[in-house]
Amino acid sequence: MKKLFFPLAALTLSLGFTSCGGDKTTETTTTTEKSTANPADSVAAMAGDSARMAKPKGVLVDGVAMTADKDIVDNAAAAKSVSTLVALVKQAGLVETLKGTGPFTVFAPTNAAFNKLPKAAVAALQDPANAAKLKGVLTYHVIPGRLVAADLKDGQELTTVNGEKLHISVKDGKVMVGNGKDAPATVQIADVISKNGVTHIIDTVVLPLAK
Repeated sequence: MKKLFFPLAALTLSLGFTSCGGDKTTETTTTTEKSTANPADSVAAMAGDSARMAKPKGVLVDGVAMTADKDIVDNAAAAKSVSTLVALVKQAGLVETLKGTGPFTVFAPTNAAFNKLPKAAVAALQDPANAAKLKGVLTYHVIPGRLVAADLKDGQELTTVNGEKLHISVKDGKVMVGNGKDAPATVQIADVISKNGVTHIIDTVVLPLAK
């Protein structure tokens, strides 16, 4: 049976991650390169993203408007309920990545989500000696590409930036995301659109399973 990277009773930070020749004729040849676009960045996702971006008031989080003229990090920094996540992103050196072009889909645990973990687990995440392992946990919450809630389907598997899979389930209209074994996190606020992607705020930290 698989074990959590971070058993909640006794946390162990052992996360492994990674993060033509031309023809000698005068004819014009056309080279078709294999697309590197992530399947997550679907036409439906982009269309939903654009529609949301057209709303000048954005999406309210903690009473603050998250608007499409800001990047993922700047929007998150303005929301008090995800301040723990923002601090950990800074500590892990992921700020510039998440301020980059993207697009990215981020499942962002709230402060209350981190509070569900044992204090020792959070302290371990904050230990500079565990910077690489922290980065692996955080990137488990990030998907290359842009997926709005309408693109998240029951039974879907998404490949995260750290290479592991996230499992999507949808029940009674609620979107949930998990590691495939433990109780999943529920999306509390969906489709927080930024200029370089979309954030879904979740109520639980999702921990990857050991291989």
